[in-house]
Amino acid sequence: MIDAPYGSSSHNNLFDICSHRMDSLPDAIFQYILSHMSNARDVAVCNCVSKRWKYSTPYIKSLYFPRNSFDNHSGGLSPDIIIWRIISSIVHLEELVVYSPFSGAGLASWLSSVGPSLRRLELRMDNLVDLQACQDSHSKLECLKSAANLESLKLWGVLMTHSPRWDVFQKLRNLEIVGAKLDDPALNTALRACPNLSNLLLLGCEGLTSVSIELKHLEQCKLDFYGLGNCSLMINSPNIQLLEVQGCSWIRACGTSSLRSLSISNNAGRVYMVDFDQLVSLESLSIRGVQWCWDAISKMLELGSEVKHLYMKVEFTGDFDALEPFPEIDFVEFFNNHPKLQKFDIHGAMFAALCQKNSLKNVDPDFVISCLEEVSVSVRSPLNAEQKMNTLESLIKYGKNLKTMVIKILRMKSSHSSADDFFDEICKFRYWNRKIVRIE
Repeated sequence: MIDAPYGSSSHNNLFDICSHRMDSLPDAIFQYILSHMSNARDVAVCNCVSKRWKYSTPYIKSLYFPRNSFDNHSGGLSPDIIIWRIISSIVHLEELVVYSPFSGAGLASWLSSVGPSLRRLELRMDNLVDLQACQDSHSKLECLKSAANLESLKLWGVLMTHSPRWDVFQKLRNLEIVGAKLDDPALNTALRACPNLSNLLLLGCEGLTSVSIELKHLEQCKLDFYGLGNCSLMINSPNIQLLEVQGCSWIRACGTSSLRSLSISNNAGRVYMVDFDQLVSLESLSIRGVQWCWDAISKMLELGSEVKHLYMKVEFTGDFDALEPFPEIDFVEFFNNHPKLQKFDIHGAMFAALCQKNSLKNVDPDFVISCLEEVSVSVRSPLNAEQKMNTLESLIKYGKNLKTMVIKILRMKSSHSSADDFFDEICKFRYWNRKIVRIE
């Protein structure tokens, strides 16, 4: 019966049954269904099934066009016009998500209709290829000023090489740009048009060399820059609580007294300089990358003296091209300088630096690591095996409240029997401390 051709008696019977059932629903249930319907294809289908639904369509609040909305479209109307007809029939649309392809002219027509009522807008721009795409991207960005009351704006696949001529988005609190080619003046202009942001996400962005962010209401900021890893960042946001930065070599931040979580990484370049105000509220610190200058590492360890969770995965230090190991870090001094540390993730060079010969020679009998509860250690070399085992044993001995130690055995860089001997020692250590230690 479902496969019967349109116009047959069985098809009409099915249509009448569905329509009758929709029309007989109580108002509360009908409105509940309506409030959870946003997929444009579902909306179009329901319009054909129930007159009651069709009459209620103007009152839906959210509309979503998936990527494949028009994959099998063969009608005479363009996707831009179809989307416009659906959108223009809605009285007060608050959220619009369009992943299907569209033109700048199409976007202009939609926003001229529902722009003032929109609160949340998400667009897959797809403008990263040719000259025509560049021109269309500029056109699409210009259209956004028609949605002056936006509270959240999410853009995917953006080409922003010209400064957008936006009015100020006074109500915009959330801005997310994912997969973009930007230049410095264009981004700076865009950010100035959003003075009241509380959340900023720039993910997978390339083309930037110097970024300046001054947003007094900003609370969360996640930045991920592609390229050579040599971007510089200046941020001044006195209310910021979370900051994640990837791809910067120079970082300067002012007004960080409220910062609670900080992550700095650089997968492509070198971290030369970090300069922060006092990090009195910092609880979580993560530093990652292939190479950091030692001054930058020391500065972060000093500023992060109050942290509860410390994650360190930096492979080398050195101020220039030469990759150098970490200098010795005194085990006792390190934990005395981080008295609130509860969770410690140690990888590579940091663990090796804590395992130097002189680090555990003269330990004060009153020394204790009072707050440490979780430790995760990555081991990848059998070098200095005795010192490494001493360090692992010391974490158990002095960590009076230690509940969990995870030892991750990475690929040993030696085929010598010392690697097997070291692994045997770790297995024995795990056996004698099996309530706490596990090997991965």
